Amino acid sequence: MRPMRILVTGGAGFVGSNLASEAIARGYEVVVFDDLSRAGTPANLAWLRTLGPFEFVHGDVRVGTDVERVVASLRPEMVFHLAGQVAMTTSVRDPLRDFDTNARGTVNVLEAVRRHVPEAAVLYSSTNKVYGDLDDLAYDELRSRWVARDYPRGFDESVPFRPTTPYGNSKACADLYMQDYARMYGLRTVVFRHSSIYGGRQLATYDQGWIGWFADRTLDHAAGAQDDVTISGDGKQVRDALHVDDVVRLYFAAAERAAEAAGQVFNIGGGMESSVSILELLDKLGTIVGARLPVRPIEARKSDQRVFVADHARATAAFGWRPAIGVDDGLARTMEGLRQQRAARRG
Repeated sequence: MRPMRILVTGGAGFVGSNLASEAIARGYEVVVFDDLSRAGTPANLAWLRTLGPFEFVHGDVRVGTDVERVVASLRPEMVFHLAGQVAMTTSVRDPLRDFDTNARGTVNVLEAVRRHVPEAAVLYSSTNKVYGDLDDLAYDELRSRWVARDYPRGFDESVPFRPTTPYGNSKACADLYMQDYARMYGLRTVVFRHSSIYGGRQLATYDQGWIGWFADRTLDHAAGAQDDVTISGDGKQVRDALHVDDVVRLYFAAAERAAEAAGQVFNIGGGMESSVSILELLDKLGTIVGARLPVRPIEARKSDQRVFVADHARATAAFGWRPAIGVDDGLARTMEGLRQQRAARRG
């Protein structure tokens, strides 16, 4: 029997490389499609090459012919669409590139699938930023976090769709196209609106991947670094942390039921039990290494949500999925992984 054929756009990135790793382990015919423009992606690609056979295609989702060529050649049964511009701050600096990557790139993927493999499942990584600032809600301020008073279990998919920032708008545009290609053309598209993902192979920066970034800075501090570290705002902003291993389980579970879930959207995160503020994260990381990272606050970022915690009940009902890795366990794994990477770099 021919192995399942899987295309992972952005397959050398954080979530993409973890999905590609699982697909390789399962013996699937895997194509990793990436332009390798993000720092760290060549290292992720090299890591994937140690795991087993797959094909790498150097391409850009903004270029329709690049996308069409790989889809027509592979004829995948499953597409994990992870390629994208991922930082809100970067989108403010360069909104045109952000739009071309996230919106136009997604339509390029959808068109190639529609023309060549309309029966394929297409799973798309969207974002909670499609809900906008959420600044019209009632919040209570506690010692270490904000609480959204009317959403004790987190935000479900009925929250109004109000994107802000170029990043929020470009991802919202792609999100809507995914839904509409299911309605108009019968494609098996599924949209995941993610909160904060962390874990192995993350390419964390100050602008994106905040959990991994603070974890890295905490290890720097424990090793004697004296760099000035800042936090935007009061540090009481809350997200729900979801380990990337749980994300991988979700995508493969959803791929098996893509026909039933076609055209639907799902809020995805660790849930209220894995929610954490910046201040609380610093405490947890400090406990792991025995020294809390010293930080100083600066002006809050524009359009930064005070709270986003996903109510993932719809995904649980549709796919039988729920997070399995708690935030304390996940952070311990993340710190150990970072330590191993540092040791490998030292030789």
